[in-house]
Amino acid sequence: MARVRARVIISGKVQGVYYRWATLQEATARGVTGWVRNNPDGTVEAVFEGEGSAVQDLINWCHRGPDAARVDRVEVVWDTYTGEYKDFSIRR
Repeated sequence: MARVRARVIISGKVQGVYYRWATLQEATARGVTGWVRNNPDGTVEAVFEGEGSAVQDLINWCHRGPDAARVDRVEVVWDTYTGEYKDFSIRR
């Protein structure tokens, strides 16, 4: 399957509920690279790169998030795969 890149914005109760840490674990388990961070507006933003099915699985997980989260909306913008990330990280 083709490699893809997606920028994702997650809205709801997604900060202070281990969303970034859980995303790191989920991405690593799927072999997805990129990053995740909290935004000042209360959303969580991420960039995912990897096999299309793995990235889609991770996006599907984002709609649920960790147990303490309440996800109201997930926005996805598909982009061209760049291969610039070697692993997945939490950005501050």
